[in-house]
Amino acid sequence: MSVTQTKQITFYNPASSASSDSDDRSDVTEPLYVDPFVELSSGGGGAGSELNCCPASPTTVPAKSSLESPMRRSGRRQRTTSIGNQTTTANPSECIIRSNNRTIYTAGRPPWYNCAGQQVEPFVIGICGGSASGKTTVAEKIIESLDVPWVTLLSMDCFYKILNEKQHEQAIINEYNFDHPDAFDIDLLIDVLTKLKEGRKVEVPVYNFVTHGRESQTKTMYGANVIIFEGILTFHSPEVLKLLDMKIFVDTDPDIRLARRLKRDISQRGRDLKGVLKQYLNMVKPSYANYIAPTMAHADIIVPRGGENKVAIALIVQHVHTQLQLRGFKLRETLANSYKDQPMPDSLHLLHPTPQIKGLHTFIRCKNTSRDEFIFYSKRLIRLVIEYALSLFPFKTTCVETPQGVLYEGKRMESRKICGVSILRAGETMEQAVCDVCKDIRIGKILIQTNLKTGEPELYYLRLPKDIKDYKVILMDATVATGAAAMMAIRVLLDHDVPEENIILASLLMAEIGVHSIAYAFPKVKIVTSALDPEINSKFYVIPGIGNFGDRYFGTEPSDEY
Repeated sequence: MSVTQTKQITFYNPASSASSDSDDRSDVTEPLYVDPFVELSSGGGGAGSELNCCPASPTTVPAKSSLESPMRRSGRRQRTTSIGNQTTTANPSECIIRSNNRTIYTAGRPPWYNCAGQQVEPFVIGICGGSASGKTTVAEKIIESLDVPWVTLLSMDCFYKILNEKQHEQAIINEYNFDHPDAFDIDLLIDVLTKLKEGRKVEVPVYNFVTHGRESQTKTMYGANVIIFEGILTFHSPEVLKLLDMKIFVDTDPDIRLARRLKRDISQRGRDLKGVLKQYLNMVKPSYANYIAPTMAHADIIVPRGGENKVAIALIVQHVHTQLQLRGFKLRETLANSYKDQPMPDSLHLLHPTPQIKGLHTFIRCKNTSRDEFIFYSKRLIRLVIEYALSLFPFKTTCVETPQGVLYEGKRMESRKICGVSILRAGETMEQAVCDVCKDIRIGKILIQTNLKTGEPELYYLRLPKDIKDYKVILMDATVATGAAAMMAIRVLLDHDVPEENIILASLLMAEIGVHSIAYAFPKVKIVTSALDPEINSKFYVIPGIGNFGDRYFGTEPSDEY
């Protein structure tokens, strides 16, 4: 849909509605960012996990000191994780807070899409080399030197095939060749890496080198600004090679690789010296000569001495920075200066500005309104917005019999699968209204905050029903200025396979530029609000606006920006 299309806005005259009961429950949900040192069941929260549908107080982030320390399981591969730039410290889990089936990643994920809502392709680095050559060390050194907001590190070791009984017996006596291409599930590897490059959610297997099998748990991962894929046969598959933007081969002396392998397998994987040497001479060494060393020809850069080669690491980082700058953008600033003087899009649905609506806005916009009154009148407006949003979902004709024995032709919503998703924290104020009008509705939460240095929105926390793709979604945020946060939340839903036409964005107040930004990027998303304000200021706040909605509603200290 072109933003230049004109539409006569259809106003909605809301009628009073009766409340319906809600049991204040949400279904099983999943975390967005998974601590590589924490054991999880596939998909995240346990079967008994619940999320309060209509909380009495805003969601709070628990202090680190109150949380349990992450634990390692012996023999488990720990390389696969999504990490931010702070994780270059000794303990990668410092950026992650976990408590009560919740995962908060404190190094927020920046936008992974452009102003049109389309995913910006990440830079994918492939690192290949023999067993114990230092591939992971090189990857970690690159991440440390890059200092970019978001990097995903994926190990080929996660994709070992599930062994049958005979193969498992061979593995126990060190007679199964784990360095042969046939040992890997290449089809699954390609599928996961392709989805990561598309910025989508993936479930990555967890391989246990002690038991020679996959764990029942998986790791939830997302794409990133930079994706690093490392493994002994990274360059073996032509399909994988096509996904790589840079190919690095780590060339380490065979004696050093053998010494590292002996130390690792004996101390970490419970092997004995005889078994390790047998496996190395009969399988590891021949496989390197036959399958790994020949792929060095595909490398763009060959790194001798691995992570100790600081010059090579610096050259790699310099090139990656150049590529990221070519793909970079300032999302919020660009949105704020786009789509000016355009007619309102077809996807906008605005409550009719009746005297009642204007009166409610007068109360919440007035800076002298007390907090109690601000909450009271905000709730009234929010209820009207939610009722209108529900009326935009598909309905079907149905007949019922009245107590007088007369048939009445009415309407019922076609789907009973409706999910509310709030953009924290202001969007959380709208949860009660949607719970009041939709019995047993499920509620998800997305935490998006502005990076004070870059001014860009960043994704910190996500909790959604596992089957949200099957639901109609009401996405809730109290105010929308540039639309940057709402676009990020919509992009999250799309990455979870929610159809664009199944999303309704409901907001108390929006700036015109925010409406245009969202409508241009996602023309099938319906937008519902009670009022439109004409502009935003240099700090991206709606003018004339209502101030900081979250501060006024929750009673927190306002900033000096108003």
